[in-house]
Amino acid sequence: MKKLLLSILAVATFQMARADEGMWIPSLIGKNYNDMVRMGLKLTQDDLYNINHASMKDAIVQFNGGCTGEMISGSGLLLTNHHCGYDPIASLSTVEKNYLDNGFWAYSHDQELPAKGVSVLYLQHIDDVTAEVMKAVGKSTGEKYAKKFEAVKKKIEDRAAEGGKYVVSVKDYFNGNQFFLLVYKKYTDVRLVGTPPKSLGKFGGDTDNWMWPRHTADFSMFRVYADKNNEPAEYSNSNVPYQPKKFLPVSIKGVQEGDYAMIFGYPGRTNRYETSYGVDLAINEQNPDIVAIRDLRLSIMRRHMAKDKAVYLKETGLYARIANYWKYYIGQTEQLKRLNVISKKQNEESAFIKWAKVNDKASADLMSRFANIYADYKPYAKQTIFYSECFKASAVARIAAALDPLHKALDKGDKDTVKKYTDALIAARKAAMKDYDRGTEQEMLAEMAKMYYKEVPKSQHPDIYQNVIFKKFGSDNLDKTFVDYADYVFNNTMLLDDAKFDAFTKNPKKEDIANDAAAQYALSFVHNYTEFYEPKVQAFSEKKRELAKAYVGGLMKMKEGKLFYPDANSTMRITYGSVKSYRPQDGVKYDYFTTLDGLMDKYKPGSDEFDVPKELIDLYNKKDYGRYMDKDSTLHTCFITTDDITGGNSGSPVINANGELIGAAFDGNWEAMSGDIAFDKKYKRTIVCDIRFILFLIDKMGHAQNLIEEMDVHN
Repeated sequence: MKKLLLSILAVATFQMARADEGMWIPSLIGKNYNDMVRMGLKLTQDDLYNINHASMKDAIVQFNGGCTGEMISGSGLLLTNHHCGYDPIASLSTVEKNYLDNGFWAYSHDQELPAKGVSVLYLQHIDDVTAEVMKAVGKSTGEKYAKKFEAVKKKIEDRAAEGGKYVVSVKDYFNGNQFFLLVYKKYTDVRLVGTPPKSLGKFGGDTDNWMWPRHTADFSMFRVYADKNNEPAEYSNSNVPYQPKKFLPVSIKGVQEGDYAMIFGYPGRTNRYETSYGVDLAINEQNPDIVAIRDLRLSIMRRHMAKDKAVYLKETGLYARIANYWKYYIGQTEQLKRLNVISKKQNEESAFIKWAKVNDKASADLMSRFANIYADYKPYAKQTIFYSECFKASAVARIAAALDPLHKALDKGDKDTVKKYTDALIAARKAAMKDYDRGTEQEMLAEMAKMYYKEVPKSQHPDIYQNVIFKKFGSDNLDKTFVDYADYVFNNTMLLDDAKFDAFTKNPKKEDIANDAAAQYALSFVHNYTEFYEPKVQAFSEKKRELAKAYVGGLMKMKEGKLFYPDANSTMRITYGSVKSYRPQDGVKYDYFTTLDGLMDKYKPGSDEFDVPKELIDLYNKKDYGRYMDKDSTLHTCFITTDDITGGNSGSPVINANGELIGAAFDGNWEAMSGDIAFDKKYKRTIVCDIRFILFLIDKMGHAQNLIEEMDVHN
């Protein structure tokens, strides 16, 4: 184990890695530094990451739990993607004040709008706690390992939190071969400062999503507020703009092919060390099911959103989240097949087995053990997907499912436990009702219940179908059966009536749950899953975790002296590469940038995806680009780099060799959507909104020169 840890920490050069591949841990970035300088970086190592003085890490935040943002002024001004700000922008919008469709700009601090529920995390430092964790867990496995790990994790986190001063998390890296403690400060007073109209912030819609060329103005702006001591504080009129330790200067010089480009951010999840068995399951079983379920969900939502603007504003954020990964799974499946990833993984695994038989006999049977656990799990893979994606697609099902622990607590009569789960139910209802529309949700319940019935093996069904649905409404005409049943559920539940729900939560009773139609429906699914299938899923996950840890550990022994980067796990990473065009197919070359001319070529008046505001058309016709015009006399909208990113990197700053902000990353390209599992060295590109396009829209269309003036803009 000591030798393995040394090989992890040595961090030389991994055979499969190249400069633009890899999501590197900031505290260990010095190991990459010479390569970064070779590619053009002008900064010092301490400029990138340092815990003793301000460094670039201090300008980067995790935005609202799932995106990245960056500080672009000394007064807490924050830049992120439009799609990252989409939910809070929609929540602040009404039919009368529709900031989502019309855009919004604050011309003074008192015009900024509180974005309730939005938070940002500032990383304070990263500490390697591998030795402490390894000592505590020893050689334990399974449930014993889980208990020991949770105990030492809690001990480390409680110590580091300093009584709640910090938000802390112990995360595993390299599939459990290394552990780091992440310490953050969390700020919750965040206010909307500016957003372009949705027609620009989401220009291209689902058609252009994950595609290049791209012309989307995918940005929004917020401001972080703090108390008078610059410390986190709940929203208050007395709070003042946060003063970051570091903010990014902005360059409007533009980019050229081959320019150095670096990204800081919070990539969510990759699985680059997945085995051939996992890839096979994903592309042949799981991904097609997810796509089919989400396709139906989206079609239902579209119908109802098109009829009512208020419903549209309520549901548009949820719709965008579902649609984003609906298309993602389509693209991932297509590209994994095109790249023959299963075959390539099998070749790598064969090489590993051959090595292990000589050098690490304990690992020689790893692949056969992987094969066995996947064979055991495969019959239940569809059940797992349909439980999470189909059953829980309905808001009323999600709310009612939260009754399960409360129902069990009422049996025991412990008042504190009952209160705990009552509060959890209230929170679940509040979250689900945020996007709730009865017409949409009633149709959703009917269609999801029917789809589950048709697609999941009958032997795995919950008893609600035979004991209630078909007994009450028959089974001759399934379409009518499920429509009638959904109507029955919605008319016979307390969960959707504020007064009845409040009365129940003040005095919860088992009989009220038993007599509730929505509860009967949801708890039938919950009990079926938790009793018969969740144990199988947990056993599979635990065995897979142990095997994956051994496999990655074995690869590190096999490739000793080579640099490994860990899979993404929603912690800060640095990636670096260059601005670069590419050829997606024979006879076709994609340039490294797009222009406003290309955007206007796509313009379709009245289109949901390709319409643009009249103000932009006027500016375009006048060619009024100001100092944001490129030397080629056009306005560049987006560009691409070879940086390695994934979900969670949305909003990440793209930084040049001098440490200046040149754009905001917002997407990947279709040809490389295998990236979360298999990095494609030839085609992988990060799509970036050019900072000059962003500033042009703020300045020329938004007339928010006040925001430009507080930035440090370099010509």
